[in-house]
Amino acid sequence: MSKSAVTYKRLNEKYLRDAEELLKKGDYSQASEKLWGAAAEMVKAAAKKRENKELGGHRLVFDYVLGLDKEFPDLNLKRLFMTARLLRTNFYEDELPREYVRAIGYTDVKEFVSKMRKLLE
Repeated sequence: MSKSAVTYKRLNEKYLRDAEELLKKGDYSQASEKLWGAAAEMVKAAAKKRENKELGGHRLVFDYVLGLDKEFPDLNLKRLFMTARLLRTNFYEDELPREYVRAIGYTDVKEFVSKMRKLLE
């Protein structure tokens, strides 16, 4: 079943709230997964709203971010999204120091999401 851009944005908001709660609890691996999800859902929202395109796998999500980065190089989307990808790995490996997840990971994902939201306005 096809999802709408609104659905992806709603999921993004939910995942950000979940991540904030998990960070407060000190569950950094789970927070990492939620932060990754928040970033990925915004990419899917952009693809759906801008081109009515569904992004079915991680490779398509990355390819779409690369395209956006070329279109809007001043937004630094590619680098910010790579932080989200590193957080995805942390979900499985639980190897990042908590300060990385809390200070850099959370901050970069929030910045990425904010920039993506502006593209959807």
